[in-house]
Amino acid sequence: MTRVLVLGLARTGEETSAVLRREGVEVTVVEESPIGPEYRARADAARSTGVTVLEGAPDSGWDQLVGDFTLVVPSPGVRPDHPALVAARSLRVPVRSEIELAGERISVPIVAVTGTNGKTTVTALIAAMLQASRRRAVAAGNIGTPLIHYAGNDSDLDVVVAEVSSFQLEFTAHFHPRVAVLLAVAEDHLDWHGSFRAYTEAKARIFASQRPDDVLVYDADDAVASSLAARANARVLAVSLDPDRTGAARVVDGRLLDTDGELLADVAALPRGQPHDLSNSLAAACAALEAGATRAGVRDALSLFRTLPHRVALVGEARGVKYYDDSKATNPHATLHAISGFESVVLLAGGRNKDLDLGVLAAEVDRVRAVVAFGEAAPEVEKVFAGMRPVVRADSMREVVRAAAEQARPGDVVLLSPACASWDWYDGGYEARGDDFTAEVALLVAEAEAAR
Repeated sequence: MTRVLVLGLARTGEETSAVLRREGVEVTVVEESPIGPEYRARADAARSTGVTVLEGAPDSGWDQLVGDFTLVVPSPGVRPDHPALVAARSLRVPVRSEIELAGERISVPIVAVTGTNGKTTVTALIAAMLQASRRRAVAAGNIGTPLIHYAGNDSDLDVVVAEVSSFQLEFTAHFHPRVAVLLAVAEDHLDWHGSFRAYTEAKARIFASQRPDDVLVYDADDAVASSLAARANARVLAVSLDPDRTGAARVVDGRLLDTDGELLADVAALPRGQPHDLSNSLAAACAALEAGATRAGVRDALSLFRTLPHRVALVGEARGVKYYDDSKATNPHATLHAISGFESVVLLAGGRNKDLDLGVLAAEVDRVRAVVAFGEAAPEVEKVFAGMRPVVRADSMREVVRAAAEQARPGDVVLLSPACASWDWYDGGYEARGDDFTAEVALLVAEAEAAR
């Protein structure tokens, strides 16, 4: 009999356990941090369906516990060096992520999106393009609802679009999306994967099981994504901002063109036209068309789509200075992209570094007027810009915003694009950091208005 051990009882663990129990599988969940009302409700609901819920590390040791199961399913973020996964490898018990189980059970085509930055935006945009084409599509995965939720719940759907992370892809062997999207790949989560090579190999799993009649859309302007895509068995579609790259979806004379050179949309019709916006739009359009979208649906979605919160979102303006929330930028690659879209920036950077090289931020120093460094990584940020630009340290988000206002000049952009994670200051992740920034900017704007 199949006996499955699920690690973690947050949303993904809850959904995974529910699907397996409906199939008659014997399920045990281990939750090492059994706290909070949401957890208690999930635990009670799981037990009511026959799931065994264990709280805390097992008294008998992980080896003995894992040895009683035929499969281990880790929740996203459970590290490869977790003792349960170490035990599973030693005992040769298979480890598979929730997206692998979901892919085996969902009957409609799956479009899966990964990369270092832009995953959520591209996932949402593909779903919007399909919906605008009257295709019954949902956005799932890391964007919100776990992919496995749609196992057995896909009868009224045509397509499921999923954002998938390197954490999830790490534990797949047969994950098989009909359309895969590989955006640019840069250093991130090295504290979790252990090396950039391991991180890139996890990303490559998005297309590893694809067949020749499947499709891989990739960012041809990114060396790593291009190198990985060269290994694909699927039909590949390149996306590039180089107008001379024939055969790729590209931008030519202010127009977005598909791989055949046919018009997708005019850049002037898009709400935003920064380089990463155009690249994301091209990738989403190629994937959506392959999944059944119409050109009219693609064009309509592109013209109506607005940026998601915390992704270079304008949140206020005071004394001729615009304030942008890019709290989602938790690695240097994302921050460089954000800076490149502006002429003069007061950069707000810091937080908890993920073993990444922040030194690369100096590549855009010509666009930076000044820097406000904060959080655990403040000394690292200060070191990057020392001697090149003024650097001020701040110990709270209020101090960060006030220091930025003092450094900025009319026409400047104050950009919260931290290049680091937020867990040193915020339990609620980058969203909480962005919300705090937005609130402080709103207060600053109100004071500026009152002083006029």
